[in-house]
Amino acid sequence: MSDPTRAHFVCGGRWHDMDFARVEILKLLGEHPTIRTRVAEDYASVAALEQADFLITYTCDLPGVTEAEQQALARFVEGGGRWVALHGTNSVMEFIDGGAGGVATPRSHPTLMKTLGSQFLAHPPIGPIQVTNVAPGHPLVKGIDDFEVSDELYLCEYHGEIQPLLETRFTGKALGFQEAEWADDAPRLVLYLHPVGRGSVLYLTLGHCRGRYDMRPLMDVYPQVERGAWESPVFYELLRRAIRWGMGGVDAV
Repeated sequence: MSDPTRAHFVCGGRWHDMDFARVEILKLLGEHPTIRTRVAEDYASVAALEQADFLITYTCDLPGVTEAEQQALARFVEGGGRWVALHGTNSVMEFIDGGAGGVATPRSHPTLMKTLGSQFLAHPPIGPIQVTNVAPGHPLVKGIDDFEVSDELYLCEYHGEIQPLLETRFTGKALGFQEAEWADDAPRLVLYLHPVGRGSVLYLTLGHCRGRYDMRPLMDVYPQVERGAWESPVFYELLRRAIRWGMGGVDAV
């Protein structure tokens, strides 16, 4: 009998409905009877990471990520691990004067961002995103037509070798962020692969979700529940393919 595939799932941080995301991703992992999943809220369990076959993360502005934890993540991927990184995993935010002075995105975690291949800098208000398949022959996106979703459009800077799979375009202002001006018409990546050593990161920037109480302490009750791309079947298809990739079942070359 073959051994199970060991997934390490980190879901935690701020400004998002982590309970919703955690349940949805666990349901998708549970579609595979050979996967056994350990769940954490942060990166503190280095031992669990070292025992994992693949890592999947849904985080946002996760506080207190140490350099030792960042180095452990880098070693995991460099050593041949696969990391499925979702939505806000590449975010570090600082709300200036309680948000009145805008949101800064300090370059305070360079090891983490170099491992991920990107760092979040800003996003415009939630709205329709036109997503283009730029690698239609790749197994991760083969048969995925261009599509539209309503979500946060992540504006990032990139590090190292990047293989774009899905992208969109945006020029304009990301109001509320200190890095608000985005005049260049460069591709804004929605899904990409980033090789690191013998391993690789698969990053999917879609997947915003927020509940009524997820903006505390900035506001007591958020005015509406937001589900972003989670309301779109194509997003779930991308998540399923990402999990199969993490298991080694989708060719990532």
